[in-house]
Amino acid sequence: MNQDRIEVLHKTVCYQGFFRIDRYRLRHRLHRGEQGPELVREIFERGQVVAVLPFDPVRDSVVLIEQFRLGAYAAGWEPWLTECVAGIIEPGETLENVAIRETLEESGCRVLELVPMLNYLSTPGASSETISLFCARVESNGVGGVHGVPEEGEDIKVNVVPVGEALQMLSTGKIVNALTIIALQWLALNYDSIKTRWG
Repeated sequence: MNQDRIEVLHKTVCYQGFFRIDRYRLRHRLHRGEQGPELVREIFERGQVVAVLPFDPVRDSVVLIEQFRLGAYAAGWEPWLTECVAGIIEPGETLENVAIRETLEESGCRVLELVPMLNYLSTPGASSETISLFCARVESNGVGGVHGVPEEGEDIKVNVVPVGEALQMLSTGKIVNALTIIALQWLALNYDSIKTRWG
């Protein structure tokens, strides 16, 4: 990281609740070489998220979840979204630990093997949120129902969807959650290799 191009003049916590908002006063060197003007920006401090696309190679299906999302509601969209499994990494946890825990909690599936997909920043202009995506080999026979941790307000419906149908949902715009779009596109690009790997 090019830290020498950035000068943080001041940083304060504006809000601390379920999430956190930080305000930065900073300057950074411009592409032409000179120092830029002072900027004041707020950042939604989200931290690191692990997301998992559970895939059953035997049934050629993915396990997708459906849950209420306030952000979608506030934007005027349908608030019950079809998504991958996802959760925030807690101190002391590895990415793999979170992937295994969240897959079981949110979908009822036990992870048999994990394959890293990719890492990305979800909204770097406004948030620190980093996503680490995995594809998980699972057995989806008998999977379904409602899952989640009630104390965390989770009410998660689980659906087993054939890969072809999931990709059709993607192409017709029925899936609007970015990490799920990226995960399904990854699966489409890597379908042959992952099927070969998992037989």
